[in-house]
Amino acid sequence: MATTTLTRSTPAARGQVIRQPRRKPTIGKAVAVAVAAVLALLWLVPFAWAAVTAFKTEADASAPKVTWIPPSGFTAEAFINVFQAGNIPLWTWNSLYTSAAITFITLVISALIAYALSRIEFKGKKVLMTAIIASIIVPPPVLMIPLFYQMLAFKMIDTPWAIVLPQVIHPAMVFVLKKFFDQIPRELEEAAVMDGASRLRIFMTIILPLSRPILAAVAIFTFIGAWNNFLWPFISTNDDSLLTLPVGLQTIKSAYGVQYAQNMASALLAALPLIVVFLFFQRQIIKGISTTGLAGT
Repeated sequence: MATTTLTRSTPAARGQVIRQPRRKPTIGKAVAVAVAAVLALLWLVPFAWAAVTAFKTEADASAPKVTWIPPSGFTAEAFINVFQAGNIPLWTWNSLYTSAAITFITLVISALIAYALSRIEFKGKKVLMTAIIASIIVPPPVLMIPLFYQMLAFKMIDTPWAIVLPQVIHPAMVFVLKKFFDQIPRELEEAAVMDGASRLRIFMTIILPLSRPILAAVAIFTFIGAWNNFLWPFISTNDDSLLTLPVGLQTIKSAYGVQYAQNMASALLAALPLIVVFLFFQRQIIKGISTTGLAGT
């Protein structure tokens, strides 16, 4: 005698989406959100004050009474004075192409060194790695005089190369990339070697595509550091046509003392490109930081 089995249809069997119950917010999460909000507010208030001051008249900006809304109203006079006193488009272009060149060369050099330290065994590897880690703690101003004499010997002073070349070596970026390359499974490379792939082809077709998040983060951090660098471009260039934006803005001085509105306008002009870069690439920055593997070091 045949028997029939009755089965109860489940929502998944009927093609319905099973909704997960909402998790109740915990005290720890609420505290974390509150702390993040306070920190964001502490960062936004000075920035907002700088923006408000930049759109004030010099009389309102230097007034002893602190006001968010100036009595004379908002004006773009400070920005007009900055553009009239200096060559902002040229300085911006100089900062843009030197920072882009520094970023590109740094990525190439750092990635190659990091891959060699991660995958290739050679004599002196531990000594080289120790030297790279030790050089991270060396303050950059200590190297200014040796680098200046080196550029002077190479007759590169007052050239774009004097700005670019001394900034392309970043031991910290080599260390970060090396830690990321260590996490990539070696089985992928072994399979490529069995197929006859060379070391360079493995690096270009396997390692680099898998490292896009960290490469993007390194590129953005390098670009920001090169854009903000004031001391080295100031030392290595005397030609007005080679001034970068941070250096050029410092040459705009008034004979009537400190001009608060004009100084704030200059600071906003220098920071605006970096804000745009962060807004467009913030996901890559966060993803790159979260996948570096530095938590286990």
